[in-house]
Amino acid sequence: MEKLNVGDKAPAFSLADQDGNPTSLADFRGRRLLLYFYPKADTPGCTKQACSVRDAMEDLSDAGVTAVGISPDKPDKQKKFDDKYELGFPLLADPDHKVAQAYGAWGEKSMYGKTYEGIIRSSFLIDEKGDILHVAYKVKPLETVPNARQVLA
Repeated sequence: MEKLNVGDKAPAFSLADQDGNPTSLADFRGRRLLLYFYPKADTPGCTKQACSVRDAMEDLSDAGVTAVGISPDKPDKQKKFDDKYELGFPLLADPDHKVAQAYGAWGEKSMYGKTYEGIIRSSFLIDEKGDILHVAYKVKPLETVPNARQVLA
């Protein structure tokens, strides 16, 4: 897993959102993007993270930032997650985790003494030109928004 750094170009992507619509990095050109990777929709940590982003949407929007979440979940599961918590921002399906790999957000994890490959909860703040302004790997669910706000301040 190769990690990205501040100043790197954000890797291009095109994935289906929760409604099945294609969404790409190029769609956000000219705007700042808070892009975050989460392991699984509708699990406790991922729900806290998504709801904190949802609750900050007005402030983020005022700062010219759009938010997008990415997980390996398929669009129908993303849709249920969006509907259940009224998230209101794009949730992208990366079932083959190629985009997560490109961002360094896929790698070895361990739980209860077992190692496995999975999503490393990560967030990225990307500028209007597609350059990375902030990177956080192994971010705690409730740190995604405060980290972005700190960079924007």
